[in-house]
Amino acid sequence: MNIALISAFDYSVDGGVKNHVQELSLQLTTSGHNVDIIAPCSNPNEQYEKNFIPLGRPIPIHTGGSIARVSIDFRLKYEVQEYLSKKSIDIIHLHQPFSGLLTAYFISESSSKKIATFHAYGSPWPYRIGGAKLAKPYFEKLDGLIAVSEPARHFISAYFPGNYRVIPNGVNLKKFKPQADSISEYKDDKINILFVGRMEKRKGLRYLLKAYASLRWKYQNLRLIIVGSEELDAECNRIINEHNLHDIMITGPVSEEKKLQYFSFADIFCTPATGQESFGIVLLEAMASNIPIIATNIDGYASVVTDQKEALLVPPKNHLALEEAIIKIIENPKMKLNLIKNASTKVKLFEWTKVAQRIMDFYQEILQKSD
Repeated sequence: MNIALISAFDYSVDGGVKNHVQELSLQLTTSGHNVDIIAPCSNPNEQYEKNFIPLGRPIPIHTGGSIARVSIDFRLKYEVQEYLSKKSIDIIHLHQPFSGLLTAYFISESSSKKIATFHAYGSPWPYRIGGAKLAKPYFEKLDGLIAVSEPARHFISAYFPGNYRVIPNGVNLKKFKPQADSISEYKDDKINILFVGRMEKRKGLRYLLKAYASLRWKYQNLRLIIVGSEELDAECNRIINEHNLHDIMITGPVSEEKKLQYFSFADIFCTPATGQESFGIVLLEAMASNIPIIATNIDGYASVVTDQKEALLVPPKNHLALEEAIIKIIENPKMKLNLIKNASTKVKLFEWTKVAQRIMDFYQEILQKSD
């Protein structure tokens, strides 16, 4: 089968959609399919997979607490036409199909079967101001619909009703094994609290910093490691300076290999997002790493883990609840081990081989449908 995976987002920037597309491509290729990955790319000179084709220059667009780096270059139409004229594609699989023009042109210009995966949850303003009306003709050209979670399905169905297949994000469990070359400077008697995410307000880092500021009075051996964020925003810096906080390590963006190392030695994983998370791939990564999880009780996270079973879920925007949950894990080793045990069992449901098989089955189902 010849498959084109089309991502709307800048391939030079790590994120959930990019990781999903990369892993799906790997699984499809391993199963014997021919796969192209196509996406806008702000740094086309970097080293990427051999099957990656950059199309379009992305620009940052603010979308309700986040930044979407998509391409809106009208010349993309001709590049898409050129690609399609040279390739015989069975399935075009679009990821976030109504973000930018790259996906729109693949929908309008291709006669292949077109499947769309909707990853997002929240930030409805583009649809409310007319985006849904503009996208409707493109939506009607889609042959198959996937949502990565029930919250994502519920969100997109409000604007584009249809028969969605819920197929979750996956995790490659083979990657998450003890790291022999783990970062030695963190191998000491400190308790490492790990945060992984971009510097966006919806990620809720400021609430974790407030909890950390209070916890430092009780536990002198705490360390907070912030992975993936670049420079902190003004509010986060204010909290750090006001409380004279120490033992905070800010790594900036890191490679996938480096991120795995941070997961391998963390003692507690905390993701205090305030909303607009459709799933939470970081939860799968923490589950696969055998780390106890503290997460906010938002729809996207609650669709992956259950409170008191695979994680401790706390109300969003509540640093006192975050603090209490961290204390519970520190003070209750038995509860910590139960969380890890339950999570390590549940994460097997999301192993990429299983997720990819469900997607491939869906491909076959769509191909077998008559036009």
